[in-house]
Amino acid sequence: MLTSTHAGGVATLTLARPDRGNALGPDLVEALLAAVLAAGEDDTVHTLVLRGEGRHFCTGLDLSDLDQCRDGDLLQRLVRIETLLAAVWQAPMRTVALAQGRTWGAGADLFAACEVRLAMADATFRFPGAQFGIVLGTRRLAERVGADAARAMTTTGGEWRAADAQAAGLVQQEVGDAAGIDDALDAACRTPAVDRLTAAALRAASRIERADQRDADLAALVRSAARPGLVDRIRAYRARLRA
Repeated sequence: MLTSTHAGGVATLTLARPDRGNALGPDLVEALLAAVLAAGEDDTVHTLVLRGEGRHFCTGLDLSDLDQCRDGDLLQRLVRIETLLAAVWQAPMRTVALAQGRTWGAGADLFAACEVRLAMADATFRFPGAQFGIVLGTRRLAERVGADAARAMTTTGGEWRAADAQAAGLVQQEVGDAAGIDDALDAACRTPAVDRLTAAALRAASRIERADQRDADLAALVRSAARPGLVDRIRAYRARLRA
């Protein structure tokens, strides 16, 4: 479900469930979280790259077993996803995401949590959580695109193509063919001119957030997801999409 390589100071994690659109099931979330934390503890890693195998980067929360889930099950899964997003956001090394195809829901939140955000022309972005009452990743998204654009992205439930996402600031660079991808990744993964501790300090100093913001993000998620009827709200959302 996850492949990992490490060469020249660059650790690459590839979501490898293309048959499920690399959707974030519990096992994949735990594997990703463990890999991100391990890279953070490895002083030889200066850059962490996140990619997706197949047509899509990540289609979001894996809901293939929704009929067997209770509200508490989904709440636990969402808490672990927020834990993963916070680990990427707070990582001591540079983080890079390359998106293609559907980059939706928690997959879009994972993309937004990365410092360098590259997208192929066919990438699309959606943040549907608010449509079923979930507040996930909103502050991080707002730091990327601004508060007004973040509210528009989350409350309308619309789809953003790569060019529009780049104009908003979510995507930093749109890439085309394989050569363009390689060139963009090579540029994004160059050895930093400063050491990792200094880079981490600069990253933290440049952000507009309080020291306790990580707990506030988690609290906002839990309050939204703990409202009774989460499974029913997701079912109703999916029914609206099919209508």
